[in-house]
Amino acid sequence: MTVWNYGLMWKGIAAADPQRPAQIFGDIVHSWGDFHRRSNALAHDMQQAGLSHQAKVAHYLFNCPEYLEATFGSFLGGYVPVNTNYRYGPEEILYLFDNSDAEAVVFHAVFADLCAQVRDRLPKVKRWYMVADESGAALPEWALNYDDVVSKDVADIVPGKPLSEDDMLFLYTGGTTGMPKGVMWRQEDLLAVLGRGGNAISGIAPAESVDEIIARIQPGWISNRALVACPLMHGTGQFSAFITLALGGCVITMPNRNFDPAKLWDTVEKDQATSIVIVGQAFAGPMLESLDENVGRWNLSSVVQMGSSGVMWSQENKNALLEHIPQMFITDSFGSSEAVGMGMSVAAKGAAPKTAQFALGPNCVVFTEEGERVQPGSGERGLVAVGGAIPVGYYKDEVKSAQTFRMFEGRRWTVPGDWAEVNEDGTLHLLGRGSVCINTGGEKVFPEEVEEVLKTHESVRDAVAVGIPDKRFMETICAVVEAEPGFEPTLDELSAHVKTRLAAYKAPRNVVVISTIGRAPNGKVDYKRLKQHAIDELGIQ
Repeated sequence: MTVWNYGLMWKGIAAADPQRPAQIFGDIVHSWGDFHRRSNALAHDMQQAGLSHQAKVAHYLFNCPEYLEATFGSFLGGYVPVNTNYRYGPEEILYLFDNSDAEAVVFHAVFADLCAQVRDRLPKVKRWYMVADESGAALPEWALNYDDVVSKDVADIVPGKPLSEDDMLFLYTGGTTGMPKGVMWRQEDLLAVLGRGGNAISGIAPAESVDEIIARIQPGWISNRALVACPLMHGTGQFSAFITLALGGCVITMPNRNFDPAKLWDTVEKDQATSIVIVGQAFAGPMLESLDENVGRWNLSSVVQMGSSGVMWSQENKNALLEHIPQMFITDSFGSSEAVGMGMSVAAKGAAPKTAQFALGPNCVVFTEEGERVQPGSGERGLVAVGGAIPVGYYKDEVKSAQTFRMFEGRRWTVPGDWAEVNEDGTLHLLGRGSVCINTGGEKVFPEEVEEVLKTHESVRDAVAVGIPDKRFMETICAVVEAEPGFEPTLDELSAHVKTRLAAYKAPRNVVVISTIGRAPNGKVDYKRLKQHAIDELGIQ
């Protein structure tokens, strides 16, 4: 029986059916045989460069086939993939590469100048691999041409130590509320929380071993094709790709670096995508608008599932998408980089749960701050915790690890900081992250619940709720709103609208209209920046 290791699993799938498609990127199609051959050549070069066992390999890339090749190559060599947020500036990049102890960096050519600014302060990096792109940047003398490296035919790599279930993947998270933190996932634990090759929608049970996953891969075996529209550098995109590859499926990514919903639907039709991976409303809103404006333009009959994770996604939007693609299921996962499988919401046409209402995952519990379980229907609020297969901790940060990975009831849990109530039927009603909670007159208000109501108003395209200083109430709620074209939202109408759904104290007392909320590629927002913008616009000292 093989160990639970991605390198061994993907290598076995490639050997079982090398001709099946593994990645599609525009007009480029790589088979599983190509996927293994190219990744193996990269691993071989990193080994020749002297990378140590479990050396860190930073991926400084937009979505592209090379991203998953660098991941596969890292796994084959016994190295650790490290995601890199391509929105970071030089000092943030320096911090991440240094903090992760990166020994190799795979980067797109457009980032060559930025890498040149920091490389002299990164003496641990033994290899810089440049992936050519449309920027046309010349290959620096200190870097290798990635394609030259992976185009070589070399023997299968023999890693310095046998590949193990303890081999790791690092997923760096954060940055808007502090410096990024490297979440350390053991491969066995990651495979466990990502379903061990199972797929409920396709009726495929989790496998008992990697050997069983490989044995399933025969010519004619189902070929799930997942269009990953969100960045592979974030957990939602990366982990969704891993789930697809564990089925022997194909990951589809798009060459365009700015989200274009029409191109997404073109790609779905051209490549016959069976699933679409997005991150909530930031993607789903424009996707729905595109469908509404082009009724009947695309054949979307191949789509059976659309999934999101990490941010709230309104049920109104889901219902409207299901009118256009009635055969699909919509899955909305509640989780984070540190806590996968906290909860799940599944919507189908005619069967839709409420926004922010999730079925608890099998290892998910809501605890009070004192460590007592919140009882269903009690109305008590608590912190969501997930047990079972969880990360080892944050890399080189014992203090933050102790804050997030906590002991309750004699066992270890991940407690990312999300607050929730447990409904009478045992489902979870998500309130929001405690770090951005607004304290107004002694009442705690979670921004997400206000935002979801604001976004149902016809004049609002996107919205964020922030707390601004107030002498009487300590904080009051301000709605930072991105308006729909042709609309000018007013405080009176938005406040009245919120009061139809929520308690009056949760209604905004100020409104600031902004050209764009400026969501990150993972759909999340920088609350600190928007709060300061609101304070500046309102002239508050």
